[in-house]
Amino acid sequence: MSRWGLTVPLTGLPLAEHREIIESLPGLGYTDAWSAETNGTDAFTPLALASQWAPQLRLGTAIVPVYTRGPALLAQQAATLADLAPGRFTLGIGTSSDTIVERWNGLAFDEPYKRTRDTLRFLRRALAGEKVKEEYDTFAVKGFKLETAPASPPPVVLAALRPGMLRLAAREADGAITNWLAPKDVPTVRGELGDDPELIARLFVCPTADAAEARAIGRWMIAAYMTVPVYRAFHEWLGRGEALRPMNEAWAAGDRKKALEVIPDEVVDDLIVHGSPDACRARIREYVDQGLTTPVLAIVPSGGLSHAEAVRVLSPSAG
Repeated sequence: MSRWGLTVPLTGLPLAEHREIIESLPGLGYTDAWSAETNGTDAFTPLALASQWAPQLRLGTAIVPVYTRGPALLAQQAATLADLAPGRFTLGIGTSSDTIVERWNGLAFDEPYKRTRDTLRFLRRALAGEKVKEEYDTFAVKGFKLETAPASPPPVVLAALRPGMLRLAAREADGAITNWLAPKDVPTVRGELGDDPELIARLFVCPTADAAEARAIGRWMIAAYMTVPVYRAFHEWLGRGEALRPMNEAWAAGDRKKALEVIPDEVVDDLIVHGSPDACRARIREYVDQGLTTPVLAIVPSGGLSHAEAVRVLSPSAG
């Protein structure tokens, strides 16, 4: 297997306490560290630290919203990481969700496809060192130029959950990032993206042989994500609309308890990697066999394992 990534920072572990774990990753067979940006750390700071703690790792954001920073600031932060990790940084951008953009940041979640496309086109030029003066459909840039452009402009990959964005990623980006899917869903995604672009996916991994524990955790996570419109539409496209309909109806009615109860075991087992560490690694390899380029493990605390133990037992070297 060529790539094996880890989501950083690890849930429940302060960022300042990550150094030893991140330093250990290359020796365990991990090739990548990918950050995210929701309501915890920002996406760039953990990678800035990782760039110094483990210079062998490829680093990536999965993802940075295109709305919550101005285009120029986004280019500056990407250029900074590209300078800290030359040739080893990949910028992942995407729409994020209406919850993060509108409810938490007070910004309009308008024309997400166009905003992503315009940001991608701007970043291509800015990170190449061009002076950008352009009226895009969703914003205008009037004469921005990076003071120091990266010697090696970073690849830009797009968060893409459905056909339109996947096709945009295939045409204009360097790959796509997806999320919340089963191995059997990978060919559906590949059908729109094509066989050649890199396909990255964050996989939620719960290393416990206690299926009841894993499913209880998984139900909370699925309810939190799948009731968000972008993920609801994604799973309708993937064919889980009917299976998730009772959850969505209960959630809309304000009955959170029932919403959790009516999520089928099969859906949890599809979307959450769980079982013994050996079973989890085998399941991750199923994704790769179906066409996933880069699995990125998001370790869900479970089974009484410490963070360091979970990272070790789920590593390629453990199998």
